[in-house]
Formats: sequence, C-alpha cells, structure tokens
Amino acid sequence: MPIVKSLLIGASGGLVFHLAGMPLAWMLGPLVANLIAAISGVQIAIPERFRSGFLGTLGLLLGGQVTPALSDRIIEWPLSSVLLLSGMLVSTLATWLWYRHACHMQRISAWLASTPGAMNAIMALASGSGVEASRIAIAQGARVVLVVLLLPALFWVLNGDVEDSRILEAPLPPSSLWLLLTLPLIIPLSRYLRLPSADLLGPLLVASTLGLADIAHLVLPEWGLDLLLIVLGSSIGARFVGVHWRQLATYATQACVGTAITLAILALFAWLIHQSVDVSFSVALLSVAPGGIGEMAIIAVALGMDPIFVTFHHLLRLVTLMIITPLWIQWVSNRTQ
Repeated sequence: MPIVKSLLIGASGGLVFHLAGMPLAWMLGPLVANLIAAISGVQIAIPERFRSGFLGTLGLLLGGQVTPALSDRIIEWPLSSVLLLSGMLVSTLATWLWYRHACHMQRISAWLASTPGAMNAIMALASGSGVEASRIAIAQGARVVLVVLLLPALFWVLNGDVEDSRILEAPLPPSSLWLLLTLPLIIPLSRYLRLPSADLLGPLLVASTLGLADIAHLVLPEWGLDLLLIVLGSSIGARFVGVHWRQLATYATQACVGTAITLAILALFAWLIHQSVDVSFSVALLSVAPGGIGEMAIIAVALGMDPIFVTFHHLLRLVTLMIITPLWIQWVSNRTQ
C-alpha cells in the first residue's frame, strides 16, 4: 500500500539522518526520502484522514505547553503581531515582483505563489480561478520544503541559539495520554465549526483551555514524538507525487529565489521582533518564517523553541491570509477585466 511504503521510506530516511547527526532527523529524513521517492515515480501517499490524527496530536502537545503563567506574556505580543503582519505585506509584494516580472507568471498566479503561508487555502483558490495551478503548487510546496529544511540547519549553525527542549529533555513521564481519546470528537467538531487548520487548531484550543486551568498537559514518550515527526515529515515529501524532474527543476529554481527574497525580508522583521519582545532571534525567525503552521509547530516542539509563541503568530498569519487573500484576488481580477 502507498501509505506503508511512504512510512517505511520515511523511517529509513529518519534513521539515516539520525545516524548522520542531522538536526530534526526524524522529520527532515522522512521528508527528503519521500520527496526523492515521489519525484522518482514511487507510488506513495499519506492520506489526509490518517495525517489528521497526528496533526491533532500535535495540537494537543502544543496546547499542553500552555500554563497559567502564560497570561503574563500575552501583553507583549501585540507589537510582535504588528511586525509580523507588516513583514508579511512587504515580503509578499517583493516576491510578487519576482514571480510577475522575472518569471513572467500571470498577475493573479504571481500573487497566489507569493503568499507566505495558508498553502491549502491558496491551492483551493488556484483550482477555482483558472490560473497556473501547477506552478503555484510547486512554488508553495517548494517554499515549505525549503523553509523546513533550512531553518533547523540554520539554528544548528547558530551554535546554541536554540533553547533546550522541555518536551525532549525534561525528565517528565508520559502523562494525560487520555487526551488522545478525545481526538475523534474534537477534530470532526472543529471541521464542522470551519476552524482554520481545524485538525490542528481544534485540539490545540481544547488542550490550551485544560492547560490554562492546570487540569491536563499532554506529554508523549520520546518514541511517540519520533513517530509523530516521521508521519508528518513523510506527508510533506509525499505531496510531490506526479511532479517530474524537469518540471520541478525549472519551477523549483524560481521558487528558491522567491523563498530567499521572502526569508531575507522576514528575517529583518524577525530581528525587530527580537529587539522589541523578550524572545531569541531564532524563536522570532521561526515565528515569521513562511512555512505551514503545522510544519513550523513541529519544529518549535521538537527544538523546544517557545512553541506557543511560534504557533500564535503563525495562526495569526493564517487567519489574516484566509480573510484577505480571496478579497484581494477578487479585486485584482475585477481590475484586470
């Protein structure tokens, strides 16, 4: 079965990266291994229904980081939120100029390819807009993969700018595992309520409420977190099934430049957040990085980089993009006509 092949390939890639001493080995190894397999024509897949359970588990883990003491920090976050949204606006405009004038993409296609996040919503818009869907998919997918691959390596090079992981390093026994049994109820309800990234956000909100009341905090054994990373890493790489090497080479090269432009601008705003709010530059950069909310949350959890701060800012970006992008695309389309 495609899912079994994908997980076996992912576990093998994770083991290779682990033995090589690579950062975030159990996520990046499966991602790279599945990416290579997908482009090589191997029939692999991580079904969305299967992935959703692991995204829900990640949400419970993130919510487990919320404590009553967290409310003391929230007063500092409006400034970082304004800087995040400002960086998102500037980086999107600069990347649009690259895709529109250097890569000769259609006007609307360039906007959809330039948005730093909300990939699922963007692809839904693209599929119904008659634009260059394949180019947008590769631009968005390559951006996520590049960010997920580059950031852990960058933090590794920074030599010590990554904080100790409370989940991985603290001698805490597995606890509140009963929360996993609530996922079959929470996820369908979250989808019914049409929450953005419902599989992740619904469990996160429930676990955050329980954590804020100091009722329950989910802690996984180390092997459980590794399994979570293998599945989610494999799912990212498996998205590239059906993409050919030649097509990928052309569009991915353009996406590399676009991602570099986006990251360079957002790194400047991350430095401003670092100077304005009491967080390290690595945490600030991860909070504004143009990756998916699930992928950035995984890195934050695995590296212990203030996952609640990171997830809050990515959720803010996701909601903003989901509200503004359809209205903006409609306005641009009407103006073009």
